Amino acid sequence: MLDALSEWVIDVVESLGYLGVALLVALENVFPPIPSEVVLGLAGFVASRGDALLVGMIVAATAGSLVGAWVLYAAAAAFGRDRLRGIILRNERWLRVTERDMDRAEGWFDHHSNTAVLVCRCIPLVRSLISLPAGFQRMPLAPFTLYTAIGSLAWNSIFVTGGYLLGERWETMAEYADYLQYLVLATTAAGVAYFVWRRFLARDAGDDASRADRRP
Repeated sequence: MLDALSEWVIDVVESLGYLGVALLVALENVFPPIPSEVVLGLAGFVASRGDALLVGMIVAATAGSLVGAWVLYAAAAAFGRDRLRGIILRNERWLRVTERDMDRAEGWFDHHSNTAVLVCRCIPLVRSLISLPAGFQRMPLAPFTLYTAIGSLAWNSIFVTGGYLLGERWETMAEYADYLQYLVLATTAAGVAYFVWRRFLARDAGDDASRADRRP
């Protein structure tokens, strides 16, 4: 299946060049089963042959990422936050999600939406799906576009450049994608742990120390 998909991707990229890369990346954002490492790695390989510019392929891929993200954002915004809440609340017994849980999740996203979009665009498992809560919450389009572009540019640059450097071995980018996924997830987990420590544990320890100092 991967071989057939790769052949189709090769045909599209070789026939349409930059436009083909942009279209494929847009599709990959809307339909995650299309592996981005195949599209981006091939884009880099095509550039290494001299058939396109490396920078041009990165720009085309990033443009496609934005289009795909806008499509999911618009779909989520059209579906609506209230409709989604209604569905969840009608099934809260099975989903084990209460209205308070939803309020807290929405509050967290409202306060950290920029960071969430930026970081999640670099996480393979959720890089496309982050557009959905942004759309449901009607995150302002300008910052959504900005942070989506920055995160996508970083992701696309890594894989397009990797395909460029690997040349004929561009298909091995799938192996490197797994390592990158683990690295990003580990880094994100470390960042969350540090935030929790600074926000709660360190503060509690400081309060305990202050109370101890005030004791006679």
